[in-house]
Amino acid sequence: MNKFLFAVLAILLPLQLLAQYQLSGRISNAATGGGLTGATVVLERTGTGATTGAAGDFSFPNLPAGAYTLKISFLGFQEQKLNVNLQQDTNLNIILKQKAMQASEVLVQATRADERTGTTFTNVTREEIEERNFGQDLPYLLEQTPSVVVNSDAGGGVGYTGIRIRGSDITRINVTVNGIPVNDAESHGVFFVNMPDFASSVQDIQVQRGVGTSTNGAGAFGASINIQTERVRREAYAETDNTYGSFDTWKNNIRFGTGLINGKFAFDGRLSRIKSDGYIDRASSDLKSLYFSGGYYGDKTTVKFITFSGQEKTYQAWYGTPEALVYGNTTDLQNYIDRNGIEGEDRENLLSSGRTYNYYTYDNQTDNYQQDHYQLHLSHDFMPGLSFSGALHYTYGRGYYEEFKGQDDLSDYGLPSIEIGGETIEVSDIIRRRWLDNDFYGVTYALQYNPNQRLNATLGGAWNRYDGSHFGEIIWAQYAPTANIRDRYYDNDGQKTDFNVFAKASYGLTDKLSVFGDLQLRTVKYEFLGFDNDGDNITQDADYSFWNPKAGITYSLQPEHQFYASYAIGNREPVRDDFTESTPASRPKHETLRNVEAGYRGVFGVGELFGTALTADVEANYFYMNYKNQLVLTGQINDVGAYTRTNIDKSYRQGIEFAGTVSLGSRASVRSSITYSENKIEDFTEFVDATEVVDGEEQYYQVENTYNSSSIAFSPDWITNTQLEVEVVKGLRAAFIYKTVSQQYLDNTENENRIIPAYQVGDVRLRYNIGFKNMLKELELGLLISNVFNEKYAANGYTYSYIYGEQYTENFYYPQATRNYLLSVGLKF
Repeated sequence: MNKFLFAVLAILLPLQLLAQYQLSGRISNAATGGGLTGATVVLERTGTGATTGAAGDFSFPNLPAGAYTLKISFLGFQEQKLNVNLQQDTNLNIILKQKAMQASEVLVQATRADERTGTTFTNVTREEIEERNFGQDLPYLLEQTPSVVVNSDAGGGVGYTGIRIRGSDITRINVTVNGIPVNDAESHGVFFVNMPDFASSVQDIQVQRGVGTSTNGAGAFGASINIQTERVRREAYAETDNTYGSFDTWKNNIRFGTGLINGKFAFDGRLSRIKSDGYIDRASSDLKSLYFSGGYYGDKTTVKFITFSGQEKTYQAWYGTPEALVYGNTTDLQNYIDRNGIEGEDRENLLSSGRTYNYYTYDNQTDNYQQDHYQLHLSHDFMPGLSFSGALHYTYGRGYYEEFKGQDDLSDYGLPSIEIGGETIEVSDIIRRRWLDNDFYGVTYALQYNPNQRLNATLGGAWNRYDGSHFGEIIWAQYAPTANIRDRYYDNDGQKTDFNVFAKASYGLTDKLSVFGDLQLRTVKYEFLGFDNDGDNITQDADYSFWNPKAGITYSLQPEHQFYASYAIGNREPVRDDFTESTPASRPKHETLRNVEAGYRGVFGVGELFGTALTADVEANYFYMNYKNQLVLTGQINDVGAYTRTNIDKSYRQGIEFAGTVSLGSRASVRSSITYSENKIEDFTEFVDATEVVDGEEQYYQVENTYNSSSIAFSPDWITNTQLEVEVVKGLRAAFIYKTVSQQYLDNTENENRIIPAYQVGDVRLRYNIGFKNMLKELELGLLISNVFNEKYAANGYTYSYIYGEQYTENFYYPQATRNYLLSVGLKF
């Protein structure tokens, strides 16, 4: 706490608040009354502009008295100009009317929540993304949203990163880009390492928590992340961002756009490169990406083509670091070495590495992947209030990870044992590559009907097809006379068809009371190579049909104060490993989630301080997420000898989330979010592998431990995030960000010896903008000092236990970087 107060005072001391007059206001949607986040407000002929915040508010402090012309614009709404004679502090309420939406806009809005859907969401604006973006992966730019915990395998936020929202990992979070699914159809995961620097081409992001509204792709089973790429800019531009920092981290990009040509055509592009050595030993990343869009923007019809691609090569840091190196001492490390019989190079690696230890030492232990996305959007405005948008999409992904396997059984690769000098050789050092080559394509659509302020209806859906090829190659073997380079030791294809259609509508019963309904039908057909009940590996299929209803209600005391409640049901099929590593007899069932959300949103005028308006935005909500047949790891070995997930009959999450911002004009703000949750499995059985020597022979079995009520793994009780930001002098903004995450369990046994300890992390961010009136329009300097208090912590990990005479538990962690920095220079032309 002393450190926190010291950092707060250090930022506040230079604060200058010598206001003259303040011009502020709120931009709202004529159809819904809700604030418009991300609208552009420009004071013409002054070179000054602003973007509205989460409640649609804006502010221009320290303006001299006089006449001003405000120009307000927001894509999809009619532009408005307003003359203001400023002689005192003035607050305006400006209402924009909708016009034909363009390109992907209709599809994006069709899958997003708004003030009338009765659910819980957070909008992240372009300005917020830009100020947080120093080249780290997208999850790190969302870390300040409520109930979010992020982690990085390499420790520094570049490379493989993870995100959990309300304790749900990325396989349970639906992710779309312009309404098009991004989750892998089989694993349900999203690998943001395949989309490096994508945030530099993002307009805004909406994070829905819980089941949320109907969307396309994998079932939202904890949250949704809805990403919209850049809107068209009217003026031509060229920009570049360049970052350098700790661990020899580099980010370089160039961005350009033509602006509107003849008022109808526009083209935008970006090229990016990010590289880093990583905090963890050898955990390097070499990432490249591009983005391009071109479109025709007519009065009623828009056609827009978007493509983006990412190529990554990362050295693997998947194994984790033993607990003795992260939280232990020399004695703990020696006990770990002795207990596991570790010798030779592995032992020397452990003794010399410290908390940046990486198990892998083979020089090409790398992951190599490229993913290309293509989207073609068409939208048309039939009449005022009736718009249609459809999109064709195609994603091509291909790549492999290469790894060295020491003394592997030849039989695992279909290779026979060999005789050398009278000795039978059954094991060999092997280098292998495991490939994934896949195609994902389909169509999405949305028809929106908004004839008046009371009614807003959408009919939408998608048809998507996935074809994936999984195969493994032998690159080298110490002993394999019958094998040739690139011989395949397994070959496994999967095909999946996903169809959904949804209808949703909100209707204002009165000026204050609105109701919302949403019904989705989703069907899944999956064909795969897996075990039948006789243990034979044959092609099989699984079919699902899910009905996902949602309903909500909102009550507005006035536009700035709103209560809401909703009830939603979501269903989700198992992932690839659940199918391929089981038989029909042991195959798990699908999961069902019943979700209640209830909350309040409000905007308050608190008063004045130093002649500047003091305002507050507040959100508070309660959630209850009741799972039926949630899939979790138990350690149980199934009928094909695999450790697959098991359905748990009853489990739940419930909690409260609070988020608030207090703003002193545009000069200072304090933003905070707090989550408290209870996350429980009502009846859980753990299976522990055991080995016993009987009559000189080892016998293997499993021991069962039953728990009546235990905490769900990776689900902290408390998550808090606080950001204090001030404008120290004109153009220079300083922010202090403080994150706390309480203790988490590594598995579902609520065992105090299997935990991720609580941690607190503070960051400092500086941004300095200098405007020019020549060809160079803006120079921006940035500095991010992460983990400023040098906290030694881990944000992710795993555990396993075994019995050999007595029970042993091994915990592994992914240590995050100690104090580190990133320095950026941005130019806008």
